[in-house]
Amino acid sequence: MTTTTATPSGAVDAGQPVVVDPGRRRRLRHSSRPESDERTAVSVAERRRPGIRIGLGTLHLLLLILLILWGVGPLLWLLKAAVTPTQDTLQAPLAVFPHGWDWNNVVAAWTQVQIGTQFLNTVWVALGSWFVQLLVATTGGYAIAILRPAYAKVVNWLVLATLFVPGVVLLVPLYLTILHPPVIGHSLIDTFWAVWLPAGANAFNVVLVTRFFQSLPHEIFEAARTDGAGPFRLFWSIVLPMSKPIIGVVSVFAIVNAWKDFLWPRLVLTNPAVQPLSVRLPNIQSQTDLGVFLAALAISMVIPIALFLGFQGMFLRSAGLGGAVKG
Repeated sequence: MTTTTATPSGAVDAGQPVVVDPGRRRRLRHSSRPESDERTAVSVAERRRPGIRIGLGTLHLLLLILLILWGVGPLLWLLKAAVTPTQDTLQAPLAVFPHGWDWNNVVAAWTQVQIGTQFLNTVWVALGSWFVQLLVATTGGYAIAILRPAYAKVVNWLVLATLFVPGVVLLVPLYLTILHPPVIGHSLIDTFWAVWLPAGANAFNVVLVTRFFQSLPHEIFEAARTDGAGPFRLFWSIVLPMSKPIIGVVSVFAIVNAWKDFLWPRLVLTNPAVQPLSVRLPNIQSQTDLGVFLAALAISMVIPIALFLGFQGMFLRSAGLGGAVKG
């Protein structure tokens, strides 16, 4: 068996062992790697240096700690203060249970202040607003993006135009409409309908769902129509199952906005028996013990936190609002 070797002149001699330059081998290996098109402040070569790598890692760790303290710190402090005696909260607000914890604050907030009633009211307000917003957004987006009648573009532009109208301008005419609604004949003040029905008029949700529906593959809809699917069957059996990401996004927006809304429920829900937490808590602040009030605040944020933890995966996956089907 014979071997060949490369001479300086480029010729190959038979019968000689192959000698490869190690430096040339490294150069060939590095040159075969695909160059990244991404441009960053620190290049890939600089990241390999120990000093820069350690410095960047330390900086990332410090930023992560600051973000955790900034975002989660207030929530953790509120949870701690909810089960801390009032005197400890006043004297040493940053101490971690200097004299133990006191669950009486939570019990008093639920029973004496009757936060349980307002909590249930808030749940009903949030669920009703969520259902109405989801119904209007999905059906409106379906009509504009999938059915596409001749006047679809006009309706789409009118919906977009409402986004430029400040919400404060609509308070007076909306309140008068709820006070004297057409067809019904009696006022909707102090009823949950006064919050549910206006919540459906959310142009942002309609635009969001419309854009998502427009990104769906229309070939599937044409095939379903060919197989005899009507508009309702197409909407219920094909469009909605493909729209779980955008439904999750709209659901989070709707429930969180309804949970924290103050001004409109304060105007139309004047009876304390039907007021949500966002309206009731500011009214009882001046006449409630600090520890009990902080416990009531902690109770009020349970649902939004649980909602985020439950839908965070769907929400983050849907942040780009890309198409639902690939390939």
